[in-house]
Amino acid sequence: MDGGSQKLTPALILFLAAVVLPIFFSKINAAPFWLVAQAVALAWTIGRHAEFSAHTLLAVGEVLLVRAVAVPWLLSRAIARHEDAGKDLMPSNLFAWAVGITLLVLAFQFVTPAGADPHTLTLGVVGSTVVMALLVLSTNESPGAQLVAVLFMENALVLFESLSPQPWPLPIHAALGVVYVLTVAVGAWLIGTPDPLPAGGDREHQERRA
Repeated sequence: MDGGSQKLTPALILFLAAVVLPIFFSKINAAPFWLVAQAVALAWTIGRHAEFSAHTLLAVGEVLLVRAVAVPWLLSRAIARHEDAGKDLMPSNLFAWAVGITLLVLAFQFVTPAGADPHTLTLGVVGSTVVMALLVLSTNESPGAQLVAVLFMENALVLFESLSPQPWPLPIHAALGVVYVLTVAVGAWLIGTPDPLPAGGDREHQERRA
């Protein structure tokens, strides 16, 4: 991978926007669209940094097939069946927004000492994604929102791969893809599983139906 200049590339801007915008402004049911945008940015980044080869083509193809097509489709089907689909990904209040903005600034500040490194801004985007996902996990109890946050963090791991001088072996790519699919599959099952009724809930439910 080439070092490149120290600047926020269009691919990094797209990825960061696909993380920040949905967390601050989007609903849970819009998350699949933003996952597609993240996957396009990841494929763009991998293709830009790696030399043209069969390895690169397979890595880009895996990202697009799994992260831009299969997983967003599975997630959209799971979210559509959940009552929280129309809720905010992160609670819309000034405190949560202030914390989120502070975390974004700190994520880039922590990599400032590595300013001579051309990959500094990529580290900043990775760090921003992780801290914003953790913020969603800590502020939203909805299973759908928490699943989306975990998927955001897994995409950040793939972006982190672009910092490596050599592309990761294909088995690692495949393993990450399998984990990504399993994450959304298990998450979709949990989302579709109804909450257990409290003690006496069955009797009260039957009485209301009667």
